[in-house]
Amino acid sequence: MRITGIDLYRVRMPLVRPFRTAFGDTEAVESVLVRMRSGEAYGWGETAPWARPAYSGEWAAGAYLVMRDVLAPLLVGQAVDSGDELQRRLACVKDNRFAKAGLDLAWWDLHARLRDQPLWKMLGGVNGTVPVGADFGVADSMRALLDAVAGAVEAGFRRVKLKARPGWDLDMVATVREAFPDAVLHVDCNSAYTLADAPVFRKLDAFGLAMIEQPLAHDDLADHAELQAEIETPVCLDESITSPDKARKAARLGACRWVNIKLGRVGGLTNAVAVHDVCRAAGIPCWVGGMLESSVGAHHCLALATLPNIQYPSDIFPSERFYTKDLGTPPVVLASPSEVRAPDTPGAGAEPDPDRLLRMTVESATIGASAP
Repeated sequence: MRITGIDLYRVRMPLVRPFRTAFGDTEAVESVLVRMRSGEAYGWGETAPWARPAYSGEWAAGAYLVMRDVLAPLLVGQAVDSGDELQRRLACVKDNRFAKAGLDLAWWDLHARLRDQPLWKMLGGVNGTVPVGADFGVADSMRALLDAVAGAVEAGFRRVKLKARPGWDLDMVATVREAFPDAVLHVDCNSAYTLADAPVFRKLDAFGLAMIEQPLAHDDLADHAELQAEIETPVCLDESITSPDKARKAARLGACRWVNIKLGRVGGLTNAVAVHDVCRAAGIPCWVGGMLESSVGAHHCLALATLPNIQYPSDIFPSERFYTKDLGTPPVVLASPSEVRAPDTPGAGAEPDPDRLLRMTVESATIGASAP
């Protein structure tokens, strides 16, 4: 297909309540919405690196500028017939994976719409009903956390993720485990620790966690391999897996027993599917992470989560969990306790509500021909 125009919208989406992690607190998610056009046809993508370069070295304003000034001009006017071709055209730009992801996701939505197929089926998904979990950031109090976890358990969620950071780790996990002895729990450390904290992780072995997610540095493999050899609890890598090649190296080093795949972090669906396939060949199961995207980005995550090596409930949340009104439509809703259903409509299955997009847009640009 020939790309005739690309529209970019940097948006700010207020959260129902602040989300607290090891890398900071946020009251609103900043992302970039991308509409890619081929004639009158179009597809939507979303990338959400947030407002500051804390989760990664990218941030929404920077990703928007890189897409506007560098990446989108590499695609407009060109025939791009596969995700691999799109990635090759963008490969002259180093890193900037979140920025590339927005364009890659929009291409896949456009591609699936043009072929009148649901995106998840086009990717090779095996089950349109996807198990999802409940996540909880650092809470104001232990009582508030226990009440939140109780609500998730009573609602039937199959697993609970607890954000951890120094000072909110061992005692927090011990308290939650005592209250919920049979719940499937794991902790997400967001790179907040070092190998010097190995005693903390050895103590966590006592609590029967499903995994410890990204305990060490965001770009590390070697120290994670050493830690994994010292503890019984499986290590899950998130921030460290930025490409299929990093996944291959992690498998070779024994750096993890799980991989969380985030679309923005690896550069889009094209690379996410490749990471999935590398891990599957290596015997490492995966699950899908999220960045609190709107329904637009969440539907791309949902398509990825239908693949066969996604073997743990993913971070795909009901819209009402974080947003009073989701920017995207339709909103993400539970089909049954702890499950979301991938739509059978062409493409990823969601796009921005025009009025909400207008209200939440901070800046916008069009590269190439204007929309008809």
